[in-house]
Amino acid sequence: MNELLDKLGSWRAFRAVVVGDFMLDQLVYGDAERLSQDAPVPVLRVVRQEDRPGGAANLCLDLAAMRGEVVALGVIGDDGEGRALRRELQEQGVDSSGLVVDPSRPTTLKRNLIGLAQARHPQKMFRMDVESNGELAGEGEAALLAAFDRALPGADVVCIEDYNKGVCSARVCKEVIRRARAAGVPVLVDPASIEDYSKYTGATAITPNRNEAERATGLKTCAEASAGENAKVARALLEPLELDAVALTLDRHGALLLAREGGLERIPTQAREVYDVTGAGDMFLAGLAAGRANGLGWADSVRLANAAAGLEVEVFGVTPIPIERIHQEILSMHLGQAGKLLTREQLMVRVAALRRAGQKVVFTNGCFDVLHAGHVALLEAAAGEGDFLVVAINSDESVRAYKGPTRPVNTQDDRAAVLGALAVVDAVVVYDEETPVELLERLRPDALVKGGEYGEGEIQGEGLVTGYGGRVVRVPMREGLSSSEVLRRMGRPEAAREQSPEVHARYVLDRTRTGDR
Repeated sequence: MNELLDKLGSWRAFRAVVVGDFMLDQLVYGDAERLSQDAPVPVLRVVRQEDRPGGAANLCLDLAAMRGEVVALGVIGDDGEGRALRRELQEQGVDSSGLVVDPSRPTTLKRNLIGLAQARHPQKMFRMDVESNGELAGEGEAALLAAFDRALPGADVVCIEDYNKGVCSARVCKEVIRRARAAGVPVLVDPASIEDYSKYTGATAITPNRNEAERATGLKTCAEASAGENAKVARALLEPLELDAVALTLDRHGALLLAREGGLERIPTQAREVYDVTGAGDMFLAGLAAGRANGLGWADSVRLANAAAGLEVEVFGVTPIPIERIHQEILSMHLGQAGKLLTREQLMVRVAALRRAGQKVVFTNGCFDVLHAGHVALLEAAAGEGDFLVVAINSDESVRAYKGPTRPVNTQDDRAAVLGALAVVDAVVVYDEETPVELLERLRPDALVKGGEYGEGEIQGEGLVTGYGGRVVRVPMREGLSSSEVLRRMGRPEAAREQSPEVHARYVLDRTRTGDR
């Protein structure tokens, strides 16, 4: 897990080529509050309609959300749906120049009727499909392969997304695999639900779900996800198809990975509230491809793919999940037992994901040595200023330099653990510097919160935060409550401290107003 987090911390953009069946998903929303008078069927009173890329086009958007530079290669009709699909892809930053127009076939259209009744969440009522399943051949096939040759140079990964709509013919798949492997580019396949997988021979990896794998091999997967039993199914694909790896997805049981290098590994997933499984397979392939393009091993790539697909099933419809959100999810899984103490890099990733979601970050800092009601009041007030509260605490060495050799009473790890146990605190980070200015420069919080005892010019970083448009909030101090006062009442010698004006100036006075740091 540490290696995966390290890679995510240095995540880089990559180039992906997607070959497959491109579709337009049309979502028709409305109210379904009554039954028809002439038939026992619900009536959908249409309110709005949305056009979204679907099929292989959805995979393109998933890869783009993971910072992929994506080239789309497929076939569309000479119709309004095809033009809408191309436009939607272009607006999302996907290169759609490789979509071949074939006037003889329609753009694959999935029209979903979605009703809302009794103020509940929307539910899919019915779907209408417009499509041609004829196998691509002749000029269309030649044009698609020519577009692939143009797109291949510089690619980090090639994905084949096969929905058995005719574009991923045996010849197209075999030529794509042969040409990519000759160029040293890995090919990952999300296979169709078909019985013969021979057209995928020589691909780098394949990602069937349990139903697809059972149909292709004639073998049954184990309902309880026994690694030994399911390995037979995976091996029945790995060897005949000359693959490097098989990632067999097992819904709530996660995935089973069988790799030539690394062997067999069962990779569990998090238990989730499943809302809509649409798009989970595309998201899994995107995560696997993005991971491999970033140099992750097979196991960590599957962990990344599992996390991405898990987030996808928690939302309605097809929604690309940004890499920052996936990183945040994996980080949360990793920190499940470690609490809320983060490194600066981990914190930056989490904050980036929050910002993409439009959430506000709040920052406060201090020693927080002997936690008392005044601290709690400050933290509660700070949490109310935004969506995510970051508490930065001085390191033990920094506290000693500021408050004297008898402090802190509690170590930085203990202080972080106590703060992390508070529901209002979302993250804790330790800093060694005299001031938190460097942290503030990197985080650029929406609000900086400090106690009301700090006067004008006595909040480090105030000039910086207000300079970029952030807010500085002073919370009234609870009288008679401070760590020093609590220790004094206890008769503890740690209460005594000697602090020269020079030390006070270094640790308290704000120098960001003039840029003198």
